[in-house]
Amino acid sequence: MTTLTVSQVNRYIKSILDENEPLRRVYVVGEISNFKHHIPSGHMYFTLKDSSSQLKCVMFSYSNTHLKFKPEDGMSVICFGNISAFEREGTYQLYVTSMQPNGVGSLSVAFEQLKDKLDKKGYFRQENKKPIPKYPNRIGVITSNSGAAVEDIKNVISRRYPLAEINIIPTSVQGADSADDIALSIAFADRLNFDVLIVGRGGGSIEDLWSFNTEIVAQAVYDCNTPIISAVGHETDFTICDFVSDLRAPTPSAAAELATVDIKDEFVYIDKMYSAITKRFESKVQKEELRLDTIKKHSPLADIDKIFDTHYEKIKTVKEKLVS
Repeated sequence: MTTLTVSQVNRYIKSILDENEPLRRVYVVGEISNFKHHIPSGHMYFTLKDSSSQLKCVMFSYSNTHLKFKPEDGMSVICFGNISAFEREGTYQLYVTSMQPNGVGSLSVAFEQLKDKLDKKGYFRQENKKPIPKYPNRIGVITSNSGAAVEDIKNVISRRYPLAEINIIPTSVQGADSADDIALSIAFADRLNFDVLIVGRGGGSIEDLWSFNTEIVAQAVYDCNTPIISAVGHETDFTICDFVSDLRAPTPSAAAELATVDIKDEFVYIDKMYSAITKRFESKVQKEELRLDTIKKHSPLADIDKIFDTHYEKIKTVKEKLVS
């Protein structure tokens, strides 16, 4: 009779599982439970379950670092990885290398998770919004220096309100480090005494726009003392940056319009006001002239000449009598 140690048995079972081709690359769908994110190591431990069974899972830090969403208990997910044994404890588990929400994209889940988190913190409240100045002297623009958005913004502002000074802060708006770059540009611009900032970029896929859906950018927008107009993508695109900013514009060109008044309209308004003031002044003068005429006609001094002549004649008569 062959006698095996516990370690030998577990090692043998592990080898069987590791050599089983279908279990080396397997997709498993289930509901997350008992989720734990071990902070010191960064590893994630959880259980996938369905109505009748459960499966232990582990997702090491080097695999979960790039997750766009935060796994939570009760979330239905599809995990990809390999089934193997954990020799020390004599258990088998799924070693997860990638994970996505079941039935919805991971970016959509991440968006809703962050939106809900910031909403609960009060980042979207209207009372926290700063007013956009009507006549800005200095406008800061945080966007790519090479995209179409920056030219659209410059053209619209120059046409509508040429009195404003436009300052472009070249910023990476797409790619691995773009979220950090956007946040740093916002903090930098906030120290330069701009009257308003426009933060944004042109259109793209949800992946292209994702930097504006990150918490680091949302925090930078919220902490900024300078009013911010968010202008990310097209009219149908909504980002976390839009919700946190003081004003959301559907496009970069629209942001330039919201940041400025049309100087032609202002001249028309000035002309109208001048005409109205002139008419009121002329009307007032006419009324005062009529009032003065009325006073002159009904004043006791209106017939002063006649009164003087009458008294003069009386004095003259008395004088003649005295002389005679």
